Amino acid sequence: MPIETGERPIVHVVDDDASMRGALESLFDSVELCARTYGTAQDFLNSGYICRPGCIVIDVLLPDMNGLEFQVKLTQIGIRLPVVVMTGHGDIPMSVSAMKLGAVDFLPKPFHDQDMLCAVMAAIDRDRHELELEGNLSELQKRFATLSCREQQVMSLVTKGRLNKQAAWELGISEITVKVHRGGAMRKMEARTLPELVRMADLIARH
Repeated sequence: MPIETGERPIVHVVDDDASMRGALESLFDSVELCARTYGTAQDFLNSGYICRPGCIVIDVLLPDMNGLEFQVKLTQIGIRLPVVVMTGHGDIPMSVSAMKLGAVDFLPKPFHDQDMLCAVMAAIDRDRHELELEGNLSELQKRFATLSCREQQVMSLVTKGRLNKQAAWELGISEITVKVHRGGAMRKMEARTLPELVRMADLIARH
């Protein structure tokens, strides 16, 4: 699927409810965001057009696959647009699963327009930052090379979701030592937050 970059962010809305698609298209148009709408996940996958920066807003229950399966599919085919998940059937476990798969937000229906706009703007900001990281890949690789062997090991584990105590057990070191190396890795990589470090690690691993 070809990916292009443009100045005007595009929000891809995937929902089998035509009235919801229309309402969201109008909402995004009111703040000068371009919206493309799809009735099924497969419609989106078949569209053959991705523009960045942008994001995907998807209902968690669709006729062909649920939102969580869709997130996994996106990862498998290399589409890394941030995802906002919405549902009228949400529960805490599903919300946690969506966030673990990288969703920016999880909005239960009905939601306030402002909540949706905030979630979408956060997703677009994340994608803009991801584009900047991709443009600075060589710089990230240089920063990574300055990490000690232990810092690289700790970074690898914590960016894969390991807790400090789990990383400590796997490496045979103390939890305090893990925290020190984690802090060193974040400082040298110039990552402001752990999610940012995760995105950096993912980008480096893909190249």
